[in-house]
Amino acid sequence: MKPFELKPPIKDYIWGGTRLREEFGKKSSLDRLAESWELSCHKDGMSIISGGEYDGMTLDAFLREHPKAFKTDCTNFEEFPILIKLIDARDNLSVQVHPDNEYARKFEGDNGKTEMWYIAECDEGAELIYGFKESITKEEFRKAIEENTLLEKLNRVKVHKGDVFFITPGTLHAIGKGILIAEIQQSSNVTYRVYDYGRIGADGKPRELHIEKALEVTKPEPAMKYKQPDYLTDETPVRKSCPLCFCNYFLTSKCDISGETRFNISDTFMHILVMDGEGDVAGISVKKGSSIFVPAGTGIINIKGECSLIMTTISRRI
Repeated sequence: MKPFELKPPIKDYIWGGTRLREEFGKKSSLDRLAESWELSCHKDGMSIISGGEYDGMTLDAFLREHPKAFKTDCTNFEEFPILIKLIDARDNLSVQVHPDNEYARKFEGDNGKTEMWYIAECDEGAELIYGFKESITKEEFRKAIEENTLLEKLNRVKVHKGDVFFITPGTLHAIGKGILIAEIQQSSNVTYRVYDYGRIGADGKPRELHIEKALEVTKPEPAMKYKQPDYLTDETPVRKSCPLCFCNYFLTSKCDISGETRFNISDTFMHILVMDGEGDVAGISVKKGSSIFVPAGTGIINIKGECSLIMTTISRRI
């Protein structure tokens, strides 16, 4: 089975910008291109196969028809486990939190959300919110929300291109304006907004907040500083490249190609997101913004050109 390109659904959230169109070549009639869901089988936005034998089919439908393209040993396969996005924040995102699996499945009928951010582009001085400055009680957290002093208690981090952040469920966070990221996450669309700068939604009303649920799931404490792994493991074909994140849900690495290299795609799929440059992936011409799905069991693929890639696969434990 051959690799193929994916076309993403586009989201036009109020804080989005135009860089996904201008810099990453995303096509949409929408004015704002806030998010492109580059690899998704989630019901709220599914990636579409572009070109080849399965042109026009959703990735979800393809994997239901060919489950071993996800993982050659697919006995534990119930749903596709990850979602990969490009996110362009022209304005600040809401201060928000995601629940864990237990809470999300009980109350939302969805997965919890563990995620990783790779800072692809950022304006000078751009910053994001990552946990609290110091631990507070739930009562102090509620009071800060009610008295509109929450931002004073949150940890702001200046970012630079290439920075990596790992965000576990319960961590209060927000992407700041002027930042474009690649987000690798569990397949989930559950977000609880805590603070939204008083913005008005498309319906003319303030956007909904989810205070009580956020109070239940938030860990009101500093986020644990993330250390990138020195290596992934021998179980993943991306071990030749620079590791970004290794967790129970995904294994992600960055690879800068200059010339030609080969990867062996064996017992799990690989997703390749082109962050810069251009080249050729297994016979498919790619450029900045291209999204390629390589089915499990494909074997040796050649990648050549001058390009920077984010490569994601999954653990054998899934």
